[in-house]
Amino acid sequence: MLSTVSATYPLVEPMLDNPFQFFENGFTPWDCLDAFPSAPPSPKPFGSSSGSDESNRLGQNPDNSNSNSGSDEPNPPVPAIDERKRRRMVSNRESARRSRMRKQKHMDNLRNQVNLLRVENRELTNRLRIVLYHCHSVRTENDWLRSECSMLLKKLSETRQILMMRHLQQSTSAWPCNNIISATEQIPPSLITYS
Repeated sequence: MLSTVSATYPLVEPMLDNPFQFFENGFTPWDCLDAFPSAPPSPKPFGSSSGSDESNRLGQNPDNSNSNSGSDEPNPPVPAIDERKRRRMVSNRESARRSRMRKQKHMDNLRNQVNLLRVENRELTNRLRIVLYHCHSVRTENDWLRSECSMLLKKLSETRQILMMRHLQQSTSAWPCNNIISATEQIPPSLITYS
């Protein structure tokens, strides 16, 4: 088994030295060994014994030999089919690896976007808290200013009333009608005429 694999893949011997070595595509050596059968498939005998050993070694089955008996093209040899399968398998592994890398990159991008959105959300929440705090303090200050304004208006009204009362008291003491009696008493009698 090792001789067939080492002939196909000369890198198998260095892998035996280090059992944890990886291929370039990320698969372990035993992943590649599992892809190939341990023994070559045994050729199926023809219905008649007239077939040559060469056709048995190439792995022709009776269905293919009967269906292509009229054509000039010989069936492709088994190693070419195995090579095609191996190439297809390697290609599938590569495309699967590329697909995994694309998905991983997409997931990383989505994780980065989620982290950025969380940071932005935290910043917006903090800004909202600051704005709400300022709004509350402005409302409190506004309520305090309104109460002080109403108190000052009340004091102003009381002060106006006091000033008006004093002005009225001063003006009533200066009126001449209050001094009529005293004024007649002060006028000399010669100036008073009786009719």
